[in-house]
Amino acid sequence: MRNLSEKETGSSQALEQFANSLGWFSIALGLAEVFAPRALAKFIGVKEQPILLPALGLREITSGVGILTQGGPAGWLWSRVAGDAIDLGLLATAYMSDACEDEDRIEAAAAAVAGVTAADLVCAVMLSRAEGNRGKQISQTITVGRTPEELYGFWRRLDNLPRIMRYLESVRPIGDNRSHWIARGPAGADVEWDAEITDDLPNELIAWRSLPGADVENSGQVHFQRAPGGRGTIVRVEMEYRPPAGGLGAMVAKLFGRAPEQEIQIDLYRFKQIMETGQVTTTEGQPAGRPTSTSPMYDGGTTRG
Repeated sequence: MRNLSEKETGSSQALEQFANSLGWFSIALGLAEVFAPRALAKFIGVKEQPILLPALGLREITSGVGILTQGGPAGWLWSRVAGDAIDLGLLATAYMSDACEDEDRIEAAAAAVAGVTAADLVCAVMLSRAEGNRGKQISQTITVGRTPEELYGFWRRLDNLPRIMRYLESVRPIGDNRSHWIARGPAGADVEWDAEITDDLPNELIAWRSLPGADVENSGQVHFQRAPGGRGTIVRVEMEYRPPAGGLGAMVAKLFGRAPEQEIQIDLYRFKQIMETGQVTTTEGQPAGRPTSTSPMYDGGTTRG
């Protein structure tokens, strides 16, 4: 799988530390608003707000916990930016109303909130960009009642892959461990790229990556591990792809039609069925008329190949 460079890694870590510091600040401010609203109101120069400040504090705590515990904190930082805007509006309202007890304190509080807003905004923008550039990673596992040798042999013939992966139209070997991939996109549009095998351990591992200029930058690997007790083979697929920006990116996002993790799991069920029974079961044409079955392994359309 593609690794981030040391520069990218260092930048990402610094950005996450910055976000975490804002998360802790949000929690600390929220606790003050919840448990000491009277003292805080006096500090910022407004009359006591017995309901408003605790409510704002709960919002701050929620945002802070979200930033610290979620894998992609950009959304929570944007919620802080929105909350900061609300806080500035409330301070402006208080300044011009009879809730004002000390204009200088309110002005100082507004300046402090404006500074925090700027920090939140910068961090939210940078994290959004970083998360947008980061590859989407998928990992799914299934046990198939065949030997590693059989499964590896099927997968290594890359032109077999469209029988497993429904979004693939074709995979055509072009020599030197390279192949040309075509995926069906919405409205009849195709997405194409060339890929190369980067690691090949017979009966154990196949790894690949797209070549420069691909419509979809992607990489992946499939592992074949003999299951305990002679109960087949554990197959683990790991993939990473980076959707392009613009209209093509939107088309790629629609390629799967479901969550990518779910789509890959369904593809693995198809692989299991092909290897164990020689065909893929479908519910098409059944009297019940259900568009899908009660199990994801049967929701794959007709047999291909």
